Amino acid sequence: MQKEKTRNEIKDEYKWDLTKIFKSDEECYKELKDCEELLSKYTSFKGKITKSSKNLLDYLEFSDKFERKLYKVYYAHLHFDEDTTNVKYQKLKGKVDQLFQKLRAITSYVPEELLATDYEVIKKYINEEPKLEVYRHSLDNYYRFQKHILSEEQEKIVSAFSQVLTSSEDIYDALTDSDLTFGTIIDEDGKEVELTKSNYTLYIRSKNRNVRKQAFEKLSKAYNDHKNTIAKTFETYVEYKTKSAKLHNYSSSIEASLFKDNITTDVYDNIINTVHDNLEIAYKYFRLKKEILGLDELHNYDLYCELIKDSNKKYTFDEAKDIVLKAMEPLGDDYVRKLKHALSDNWVDVYHNKGKRGGAYSSGFYDTVPYVLLNFEGTISDVSTLAHEFGHSMHTLYSCENNEYPNSSYQIFVAEVASTVNELLLSKYLIATSDSNDEKLTILNNLMELFKATIIRQTMFAEFERDVHVARENGEVLTHDFLENKYFELNKLYFGDTVKLDDDIKYEWSRVPHFYYGFYVYKYVIGLSCACYIVENILDGKENARDNYIKFLSSGGSMYPRDELLIAGIDITKKDVIESALNMFDDVISEFKEIYGTNKVKKR
Repeated sequence: MQKEKTRNEIKDEYKWDLTKIFKSDEECYKELKDCEELLSKYTSFKGKITKSSKNLLDYLEFSDKFERKLYKVYYAHLHFDEDTTNVKYQKLKGKVDQLFQKLRAITSYVPEELLATDYEVIKKYINEEPKLEVYRHSLDNYYRFQKHILSEEQEKIVSAFSQVLTSSEDIYDALTDSDLTFGTIIDEDGKEVELTKSNYTLYIRSKNRNVRKQAFEKLSKAYNDHKNTIAKTFETYVEYKTKSAKLHNYSSSIEASLFKDNITTDVYDNIINTVHDNLEIAYKYFRLKKEILGLDELHNYDLYCELIKDSNKKYTFDEAKDIVLKAMEPLGDDYVRKLKHALSDNWVDVYHNKGKRGGAYSSGFYDTVPYVLLNFEGTISDVSTLAHEFGHSMHTLYSCENNEYPNSSYQIFVAEVASTVNELLLSKYLIATSDSNDEKLTILNNLMELFKATIIRQTMFAEFERDVHVARENGEVLTHDFLENKYFELNKLYFGDTVKLDDDIKYEWSRVPHFYYGFYVYKYVIGLSCACYIVENILDGKENARDNYIKFLSSGGSMYPRDELLIAGIDITKKDVIESALNMFDDVISEFKEIYGTNKVKKR
């Protein structure tokens, strides 16, 4: 068994260089002390922010200055993630976290003070003070909420009960994470093993059909045993969202949830309607799965069984870098040059070491480079993760280089577009250049799973969420029977006659935590669809497609997400954006079938 390496055993060339932020921990502590001393100045603005254009500008510029210093000391979190057992950085991270908490507390008066002022006054200030122009979009976005703010006394009452009113998710998490037990199953080796939420994902993919069936039925039974409690918890959550929406002058809970991104409900409905019109593509995939698995009937517990064994090809990190650079060439010389510099300038923390945080992420701010944390093991999935995370980092880089600080941060709504564009470009490059059918099939299989899980499954979730909220707003009682029947009917629609629906699938709704996130899942569909649309246009050589994509990356937070996407030629109210993902799904299925058939002939 290979021993886990310590941080010191990892070569410096494979570690990120955080001295780009601070040369030493002492510098970070000095900046932290400066922040703590500056923090008290926030109180000097209380009651004065909107009294004049000068006051407003002074507050906004001070707030920017403080934020920029504070986000630099986020350096502590990066060091902590290198080795979470390091006491020195546990302490430093704790101090930074405390500072963030103090900031939230000392600025709690700001929203109320700003929104108590008519926006016409603010617009007058912007027009008379040129330096406020850079804040126009953020102020416009902020004041959109003004008509949805209650009186000061009403907001105090709502705030006083907020913890109670929003506790449904916590109750659900406590029940499903801590109290539910799933019993035991017999694994592939004939051994009795305990089933957990964590290992369920392994057993539901088992090549042994009986193992899959046991896991599915045991997990479903546990949720069924608690169906009344879970249904009541969810109904309470939906009740809160619908009542809160009406209280704050929204027409519905979905409108309230989409409002923060300035997205209208026609975007949401367009996704569902377009997928409905193209469900035959999903049915084609399920028929392919049934055929390759050699099953008379495809059941719900068969859907996660892998069609093929992943290619066992391994890549060095240097090989991965070269592949990603070549795959990104369609994005132009400037993009590749910036990416090449990032990959050679210690922006990446590459390998796992003892105590290092798992997973991967991109983290950067206006005054730091956008660092990437990896746990690279050399698989094709790791190469894809490298491309994905640098999609985020390059988005951050372009945003910060092309905008003043107030407009430098892009919104979460568009965050996954750039990362998914990189993933798709990598997949297409590898399929085009690989001389291994096994490698090509692995990539195509992963793409099919991505489209199924995102475009099909998340849309089904989005439709369920929309419909149950509407039902509650129309006076329906959300009993477990109602919720189960609704979910079962949607499964009939989305799987057609290609899957033999198991009765237990009706309990699946109760184990989807995203239903407590307030109409979030549709964003996954938007992100992938936009990425498909961009990639197809760039690879097809559509006029200005590449330049418009770079302009999109460069827009930062200077406009609303919908308008940013229009720069890239994307109108998310139109069917063609969602259809681009569905068409790519269809093409991937056809390509997989063609190569798989050839592969079978060669192996005989």
